Amino acid sequence: MGKGIVYAAKTPDATGRVAYSVEENAVWRDLYTRQMTILPGRACPLFLESLETVGLPPTRIPQCFEVTAALARTTGVGIVPVPALIPNRTFFELLASGRFPCATFIRAREEFDYLQEPDVFHEVFGHAPLLSDPRFAAFTRAYGAAGLRCRDREEEDVLARLYWFTIEFGLLRTPEGWRTYGAGILSSVGETVYAVESPEPRRERFDLLTVLRTPYRIDIYQPLYYYLESFDELFAIAGEDLVAWVRRARREGDLPPAYPPPPPLSAPRPLPVESLS
Repeated sequence: MGKGIVYAAKTPDATGRVAYSVEENAVWRDLYTRQMTILPGRACPLFLESLETVGLPPTRIPQCFEVTAALARTTGVGIVPVPALIPNRTFFELLASGRFPCATFIRAREEFDYLQEPDVFHEVFGHAPLLSDPRFAAFTRAYGAAGLRCRDREEEDVLARLYWFTIEFGLLRTPEGWRTYGAGILSSVGETVYAVESPEPRRERFDLLTVLRTPYRIDIYQPLYYYLESFDELFAIAGEDLVAWVRRARREGDLPPAYPPPPPLSAPRPLPVESLS
């Protein structure tokens, strides 16, 4: 963890409310303000519209029950506070049942620009708005259901690539240019600009089998993004037999990595999901 800061999950009280300090709310406010200055023209229009739909407060950390109430008016997906680490199966069960696991801590100012493990800003600001769209909600449920059908950790790792290259780091090609919808980009000031404007990364058309065969690293800006032409494609993917595709990808083997090898002491992340990272 970056500067050696140790984060601990905050436990909601009997009413479901988490007590955040003045400083923690100020960190949310400053993160929110900074992202909102750079997202227009870089975030996909649906994300900006969904922010208004969900109505996240700009000056304080929203409570999970508040976000759940907002989503109840659209897709009915719920936001559930969880400890920093939960078992894979629990994560998949939550998604399959329409409940999105959410970390309850927020980053310290010392790690304002980059935090390897997702915090409540990443979870709520990055993910929650688009969960108000039926296509995203259906995809999330299908992903969770597929995870429950995986036979072993190796299959889960392959399936995780689908989440990584869509919900976390997906791009959309629009007539106006590249736009992002991935929460890992939307909640990062640096990667928002890099993913949409830099000439360095490769941007390739989404193909399900190719994505499932593509390794990734979590501790760098992505050297490769996959893009969709329409969010209807996510809804179509939700109707696929994802585990059958995972097993085919394992038979065909991984593609060569697009990234340099990690430093010797770097540990690979098992799953690109908020509650497990």
